[in-house]
Amino acid sequence: MSFNISAWSIKKPVPTIVLFLVLTVVGWFSFISLGIDINPNIDVPTVSIKVTQPGAGPAELESQVTKKIEDAVAGLGNIDFMISTVSDGNSKTTINFVLGTDSDRGTNDVRNAIAQIRQDLPQDINDPVVERLDFSGGPVITYAVKSDRRSVEELSNLVDQTISRALLGVRGVAQIQRVGGVDREIRINLNPDRLQSLAITATQVNDQIRALNINLPGGRAEVGGSEQSIRTLGSATSVDILKTYEILLPQGGSVPLSSLGTVEDKFGDVRQAASLNNQPVVAFQVLRSTGSVLVTVEQGVKAAIKELEKTLPPDVKLDLIFTRADIVRQSYQSTIDELIQASVLAVIVILVFLRNWRATLITAVALPLSIIPTFAVQQALGYTLNNMTLLALALAVGNLVDDAVVEIENMERHMAMGKSAWEAAFESSDEVGLAVIASSATIIAVFLPVAFMGGIPGQFFQPFGVTVAVSTIFSTLVARMVTPMMGAYLLKESEGQRGVIKIFNFKFTLPGGGKGSKKLITEKRQGFQPYRSLLQWALRHRLTTMAIALAFFIASLMLVPLIPKGFVDDGDFGISNVSIELPPGSTLEDVNKVVTQATDIIRQNPVVERVLATEQINSATLAINLKPREERNISQKQFEEQVRPSFGQIPGARISFQSQSPGDSRKGLSIVLRSENPQALNQAADALEKQMRSIAGLVEVSSTASLVKPEILVIPNPQRAADLGVTVQAIARTASLATIGDNDANLAKFNLSDRQIPIRVQIDPKARADINTITNLQVSSQNGRLVPLVAVADIRFGSGPATINRYDRARQVAVEANLQGISLGEAVQTINKLPVMQNLPSGVIQQPSGSAKIMQDIFGRFGGALGLALMCIYAILVLLYNNFLHPLSIMAALPFCLGGALVALMVAQKPLGIYALIGIVLLLGIVTKNSILLVDYTIINMQSGKTQRQALIESGVSRLRPILMTSFATIAGILPLALGIGAGSEVRQPMGIAIMGGFTTSTLKITGSSTSDL
Repeated sequence: MSFNISAWSIKKPVPTIVLFLVLTVVGWFSFISLGIDINPNIDVPTVSIKVTQPGAGPAELESQVTKKIEDAVAGLGNIDFMISTVSDGNSKTTINFVLGTDSDRGTNDVRNAIAQIRQDLPQDINDPVVERLDFSGGPVITYAVKSDRRSVEELSNLVDQTISRALLGVRGVAQIQRVGGVDREIRINLNPDRLQSLAITATQVNDQIRALNINLPGGRAEVGGSEQSIRTLGSATSVDILKTYEILLPQGGSVPLSSLGTVEDKFGDVRQAASLNNQPVVAFQVLRSTGSVLVTVEQGVKAAIKELEKTLPPDVKLDLIFTRADIVRQSYQSTIDELIQASVLAVIVILVFLRNWRATLITAVALPLSIIPTFAVQQALGYTLNNMTLLALALAVGNLVDDAVVEIENMERHMAMGKSAWEAAFESSDEVGLAVIASSATIIAVFLPVAFMGGIPGQFFQPFGVTVAVSTIFSTLVARMVTPMMGAYLLKESEGQRGVIKIFNFKFTLPGGGKGSKKLITEKRQGFQPYRSLLQWALRHRLTTMAIALAFFIASLMLVPLIPKGFVDDGDFGISNVSIELPPGSTLEDVNKVVTQATDIIRQNPVVERVLATEQINSATLAINLKPREERNISQKQFEEQVRPSFGQIPGARISFQSQSPGDSRKGLSIVLRSENPQALNQAADALEKQMRSIAGLVEVSSTASLVKPEILVIPNPQRAADLGVTVQAIARTASLATIGDNDANLAKFNLSDRQIPIRVQIDPKARADINTITNLQVSSQNGRLVPLVAVADIRFGSGPATINRYDRARQVAVEANLQGISLGEAVQTINKLPVMQNLPSGVIQQPSGSAKIMQDIFGRFGGALGLALMCIYAILVLLYNNFLHPLSIMAALPFCLGGALVALMVAQKPLGIYALIGIVLLLGIVTKNSILLVDYTIINMQSGKTQRQALIESGVSRLRPILMTSFATIAGILPLALGIGAGSEVRQPMGIAIMGGFTTSTLKITGSSTSDL
């Protein structure tokens, strides 16, 4: 078969040069415009439904709101799973649709479903908020707002009104979260004794404030021949005027509002706080939208901050606390370095083998001409420069020079026979054309089925696979057009080397060497040729050779149980997160005490740069920013292992490090149990938690089973309530409004020039500390009389669940743990053998979740996709060779690359996860290419009249050099990755180790026993 494109390129070099110049220029401009990220964008369509009902308990919200919402949306198609969390006054249901679902349509479907059941939900809830989750990952960048002149209220307002508005205009910014600070409110704190003496309730005061303090339209008039609109302006223009409002008393008369309590322009109840290195701070975090590029967003925010600082008061300073873009840039630079190192090492290996700078230059040109145009395709497909796309190029370096090596080495072989460079270029390109096309087709056949296998694993594989396939297409074009053209014009015949090829110090004589061939043949007979001897032995002992290879493969499969299994290792990104949980009922002051102790312990470690604490009621999160990697002598993982035991010094709190692995769990391992029977579920979770604590390697084991929180129970007495004409709704509203105020949507508003702030009416917070204040609250009856709360209800202390978690319309409890010295796969396997997991109570089932679920999904999908890839390889080879046997000989080396990869992972004790699997996929393609070189030349020799044995030996000897060249070039290129050099390399290292091990064993198999398969 003749591929005329090579001959055309040799005869007409100008069009070829222009074509690749254009591709290179376009690719370069695409490269400098591509965004930088750490991982491919994984757009999971997600919709959330939030319902708030101040004062409502989790149990009531679950039955009255959450279950009804779940039932309403359950019938919508394409739902992957739904998670609900119910806490005091809040119900949040998050719906994850299957990948590929249109998120806008999903949001509209959910909104319509909720609208249809709105009348079935309690009337006093705030309207459900249905929104698409547009933000991706955690905060991109965090700033502290500081001033030595301004109050916390002023700084908080500055963040909410000025900074947020400026930054939300930056492309890719989805949300600005204020951390710390306070929310401004007009506080009307009523004196309960004064209310009781005047026979008026807090509810009645609140209703009158709402009716008085409001601006309303008044219609339209035509006075003096022109039209005027009528406005009714009842809103107070100042707090002093608001104090003078007359409140009508039920028994007649009125009193000014100020006589009922205090009226202050202050802030709402503080329910969250923040501190930086144990110093109170007002900060803000920037969250990016789904599909945006992290580094691009960070750069846009920094530019906006720089402009914003010019307009801020001189005393206000915005200090950068930390940015995740630094991690991404370090990882990007590390991967770029690996790509450059791989390219340089590959070229050095080729130079060592060829010992000809011209031939090396021609081969080296294939790298930029294959890599740079690939960036144009990446931009067209919407990819970013991330770990996957850059690693694909770095690891494919050996593959990219492979085709050029085959072409140039074959040219040298023809020139050694006495042909000119021009003749050698024509004949060589025609001779190896089928092998080059076939090998490239197999690379594409391997990656395309795997790249589109779907699910979250497919989102990781796709950019990697497409990048390798596209770069391979360009490398094939280079090998078929540029390499023969440059060889024809640049290669020069080297005197004294005609008819002989040297590999290191061993000389291999080629038949038909022209002048001096007899001398060289004599030299060959006298020289030591270990490979020829080994090959001849393998051909004489075919069964023994195959038995050795088969035994190695079977033995390597038996090592699988000894290899750690996981998804993705936690890398060293310089940011650790700590989760703190306190018992329900703890105050913000209690949380602050624990945070202070934990921060002091953490800051004792010299590698810590700063600690940002975000505190809420009952919980807190610490973001620990470590010093740059070059300034510390321990890794992030080692730091966490050093600090973790010290957390045991802090009593009364659960303190644990959060995992950075993908998934919906805060820790490295999450075992989720589901049931409609809360009692059986909690019993199983408690037993599982106790048994998991006994497993070595599991640390910080905890359960999400809610602890009970203290409550004050108001239980209406039906008989007494009926006699006095008091409804349950009146009782509940009286207690709620008096203690926390009205719903946010119903609060009266105080008008400022640029916004409105709420006016909250409630009993003085100091009085709420006395149970007698609650028992003596006045409730309005239907006949207008006021009766004390204690007269119509029993009031006592009780307890109830603090939080209720649900998964797919059933209650769930997650037992979580971090991993220390144990892999994810080993941990899951050990847990599944625990007695409690073998004998779960009736109605309690295990639900795959977190990283374990993704790992299970990976192995499930990967097997099917790999099988399809092998079928595609075989089908393409059958079509190219028109033979059903030769493809089997070519594919015979594939199982042995798997064996070598498994052995390498076992020796290095690196997990068999997504990166290792991607490396194995890459191995399959490259190994197939080398097999094609050997088998293809054997077929050519047999067609020229040689016996099968002669053809095998000659093809083995003549193809040894290009196979070794590509093998050593690939291994040299992978070496920096396998050694774990650079930022974030811990995550990528299993890939390099798997490829190096697999490539080593498969090369031995190809050069040894593949020939015996024929």
